[in-house]
Amino acid sequence: MITKVGVKSLTIVQAVNDALRTMLKEHEDVILLGEDIGKNGGVFRATEGLLEEFGEERVMDTPLSEAGFTGAAIGMALGGFRPVVEIQFLGFIYPAYEQIMTHAARMRARTRGHFTVPLVIRAPYGAGVRAPEIHSDSTEALFTHMPGIKVVCPASPYDAKGLLIAAIEDPDPVLFLEPMRSYRAFREDVPEGKYAIEIGKGKKLREGDDVTVIAWGAMVPVAIKATEEAAKKGIDADVIDLRTLYPLDKDMIAESVQKTGRTVIVQEAHATGGLANDILAVINDTSFFYQKAPVERVTGFDVPVPFFAYEDDYLPTPARVLHAIEKVMNF
Repeated sequence: MITKVGVKSLTIVQAVNDALRTMLKEHEDVILLGEDIGKNGGVFRATEGLLEEFGEERVMDTPLSEAGFTGAAIGMALGGFRPVVEIQFLGFIYPAYEQIMTHAARMRARTRGHFTVPLVIRAPYGAGVRAPEIHSDSTEALFTHMPGIKVVCPASPYDAKGLLIAAIEDPDPVLFLEPMRSYRAFREDVPEGKYAIEIGKGKKLREGDDVTVIAWGAMVPVAIKATEEAAKKGIDADVIDLRTLYPLDKDMIAESVQKTGRTVIVQEAHATGGLANDILAVINDTSFFYQKAPVERVTGFDVPVPFFAYEDDYLPTPARVLHAIEKVMNF
């Protein structure tokens, strides 16, 4: 659906498709690889129509071997291509973890800058769609721990397209996380053609002086709903969408928490070892003496993501976030 000249109203998954099409047209060295991405257009239809438009040499269906086709993509990247790999669900990436962390993330350092790996790994992630076991993981912290690979997680269609284009043009590997709970949840005006959003920069979604709320991916709408309810109670929140999980936008985090003195971090992933802990460390390092209350974390629980009927009990909710906001305000 077109809303105005040069702009389309797109969902996140449509914006991903648009970004891939844009880069396939612009760069002959861009190649897509993954399970069912060709004839079937991907499990979420993120690559729908691209095989017909660009052919089997550039949109490649692969065997069910994440380690195999990710390793092949690393070789392609070293050989001058810009491969974009689709992992059907983030929980399927573990067989490829060795390839990513041992080779893709280390190649620039290993070769003292003589070789880089311009590889993008796309992975739908997170719970909330009633998927089976291993389909709903939010294990981004496994990848933010390893220098050499950037981790990007858009929360909106506009950001999804611009960040994916930037990721494909980046000379180093990028893990591009797509919140499947938000794939078709809403639409946004997205410019036609090419534009890029700088990796490593967060986005301020709401201005307020009382509390900072930090979120990413599918938790951004949850944070927004909670702060809207907080506003009805006279609490004005800064809301930060990180967009990039590694490297973090430490300057934006510090500037906001130094202004408000109170912070709530919303994370879908398990509490232990999660990215919220690293954000808390940034706040401690840069803004400890500005704090008026201990930082609150609203997270998933330290259990495997439960099946179907219990999924909503696992996920952070606007009510839980609002409770955390009120807790730091009343400290």
